[in-house]
Amino acid sequence: MATLEIKDLHVSVVTDDAPKEILKGVDLTIKAGETHAIMGPNGSGKSTLSYAIAGHPKYEVTSGSVLLDGEDVLGMAVDERARAGIFLAMQYPVEVPGVSMSNFLRTAATAVRGEAPQVRHWVKEVKSAMSELEIDPSFAERSVNEGFSGGEKKRHEILQLALLNPKIAILDETDSGLDVDALRVVSEGVNRFRANGESGVMLITHYTRILKHITPDFVHVFAGGRIVESGGAELAARLEDEGYVKYTGKQEAAQVG
Repeated sequence: MATLEIKDLHVSVVTDDAPKEILKGVDLTIKAGETHAIMGPNGSGKSTLSYAIAGHPKYEVTSGSVLLDGEDVLGMAVDERARAGIFLAMQYPVEVPGVSMSNFLRTAATAVRGEAPQVRHWVKEVKSAMSELEIDPSFAERSVNEGFSGGEKKRHEILQLALLNPKIAILDETDSGLDVDALRVVSEGVNRFRANGESGVMLITHYTRILKHITPDFVHVFAGGRIVESGGAELAARLEDEGYVKYTGKQEAAQVG
């Protein structure tokens, strides 16, 4: 069973002047079958955590460790982390002009699975996954995310999640920019992925609305570059009522009004 262990993680971001420490000692363990919601105000370090785990070059790990099933993630290249089973759905998915979604998905699946999927089975697999996410089949031949709306980009992130079936899924503010219908579809996709019980999920969010569709096992409050409180789903409900003022000293709502 997959386990991601983050121990005393310190991370700095490269700036024009000097490195700035963002994460200041993060400890977190995510096991297969668990969903951990990471909540907190803007600038608290939530996205930095996701990028550091994925291996973004802008973020420098100054101390601490990240282990996936006992293996050192920080010693791996970005593509090695993905093949090992770490998946990052970005808050702002990038466009890749000239590369079709179908080619991108099959290439990614080949890298993760270790062999190219048989075309006949692969076509059925992709069509089924696209149908579940209410994605128009014509999108398979469009360039990756080029000209896609915010909701379309997020649906395609979850399409990748379904087809690559990682050990640990890190979803960085997947709910941002989604209307009510898109939020429902995306949440249902995440819940289908969670249902296998073989993967862990880190769900990073600023608001509570997605947690009304995806019930977390654990909720962690991020502030000042570290986890300052943990609890169950009831903690998210309290944040919806009280915001983050307890942790930041200033009022910032935990949901869209």
